[in-house]
Amino acid sequence: MARTFKRKDRLNAMSEINITSLLDLVFCLLIIFMITATAIEQHIPIHLPVTEHDASAAADPKQKFVSVTIDEQGRLFYDKGATPVTAEELTAQLNALGQQPNPPTIDLREAATVQAQQLDPVLVMIHKAGLTKLSLDTQVK
Repeated sequence: MARTFKRKDRLNAMSEINITSLLDLVFCLLIIFMITATAIEQHIPIHLPVTEHDASAAADPKQKFVSVTIDEQGRLFYDKGATPVTAEELTAQLNALGQQPNPPTIDLREAATVQAQQLDPVLVMIHKAGLTKLSLDTQVK
């Protein structure tokens, strides 16, 4: 039985709502948000050291991470901040994290050109703050 599109009483209000275009709009917005959500996470761009295997697969997905970055010039960055911090500010931030009941894992990101002499003071700060979970970021071949 075919549907007829002629309304019998043209003066009465139409009782159907066509939501097809609304659904198209919602799906388009959903796709846009899914694509832009991956671009929101920002890191300081550095060239990480290269390793043979990927150890990040064994990481607990519930574990909270806080990143500490050392760039090529030896500047320190706390978490995802784009402005460098001093050693005193980093020590204060790490001490505050060490006081938490369940401290996060420190994700140490250093440039491939960073020498051990630049890395050692940061490791001492992390140790003195009482933070025992440490993750070193590298690039996988």
